[in-house]
Amino acid sequence: MRAFVYNGLPARVVFGAGALAKLPEELARLGATRALVLSTPEQKESAQSVKSALGPRAAGLYDKAAMHVPTEIAEEARRIARELGADCCVTVGGGSTTGLGKAIALTSTLPILAVPTTYAGSEMTPIYGITEGGAKKTGRDVRVLPRAVIYDPNLTLSLPPRLSAASGMNAIAHAVEALYSHEGNPIISLMAEEGIRAMAAALPKILQQPKDLNARGDALYGAWLCGIALGSAGMALHHKLCHVLGGSFNLPHAETHSIVLPHAVRYNQAAAPDAMARIEKAIQAKDAAAGIFDLEKKLGLPLRLADIGMKEADLERAARIATEAPYPNPRKVEYAPVLELLRNAYEGRRPS
Repeated sequence: MRAFVYNGLPARVVFGAGALAKLPEELARLGATRALVLSTPEQKESAQSVKSALGPRAAGLYDKAAMHVPTEIAEEARRIARELGADCCVTVGGGSTTGLGKAIALTSTLPILAVPTTYAGSEMTPIYGITEGGAKKTGRDVRVLPRAVIYDPNLTLSLPPRLSAASGMNAIAHAVEALYSHEGNPIISLMAEEGIRAMAAALPKILQQPKDLNARGDALYGAWLCGIALGSAGMALHHKLCHVLGGSFNLPHAETHSIVLPHAVRYNQAAAPDAMARIEKAIQAKDAAAGIFDLEKKLGLPLRLADIGMKEADLERAARIATEAPYPNPRKVEYAPVLELLRNAYEGRRPS
């Protein structure tokens, strides 16, 4: 029998269509009276609606959250939170906004209440990342874990189908790595497999019917489970590569995850047979890596790093960065095979 350690993360989840109406009640549970609402510029309208719904409990709105949490934006948001006398942050959006809330929480006592509008899953993890000097630095600290998360499928209805697909594959990547993480355990593996199954089943439906509330709810449920898996079991080669490509080369977060994932799975396939069997069962495929690639192709996602801004001349540098300080991984992380992985992802080859 396998020995393992399981640590449950202390997070409260309020799930369901219309759950956003419970936001004031959830703030009251935290004892918060002056919430700073955070968003990206693109999510400003949604954040403004949340701010209005909070009424006198809203201290203000900061709408400059950005991918990979640049340190200058984190510092500005922290300053504004202090100036407004905020006693909590309400994050409205995806991983960029949640990440900014975490950057504030990391250096203060402000709790986070997360309202996800994508399938990023960051709201369920104590993992943070801040980009400075062209490098993304990540860490783990329970202070950045949101105290409560409101999952309302209604808020995802306006997420464009293509972005929904990319965000959903990002979530699947979290669960895939949890299945072969050195910190994994049977409970998290159950959640990870179910998260992959729910997301893989929901995304094609969302592509066909973007306003299908049931499919949106299934995807959000999958994202929740995938987020728990990431937060509880840690990361491996796939996430290391995506952090490098995002932090050092400014590639878009979700699309980078979807492109790299099948190639990272192929890299680890022989070293993690149990994980591969679970992935294959969840996505109903005979081969984990090829099955993920085929799902992404079906969803109309970009399949080549070349198509999202990566330069071929930068592949060697990316491989060096990724292998200098690798995350724990089932297969040894070495420069030559990692470079081959990146070349395959750059060219969009179907894993074989």
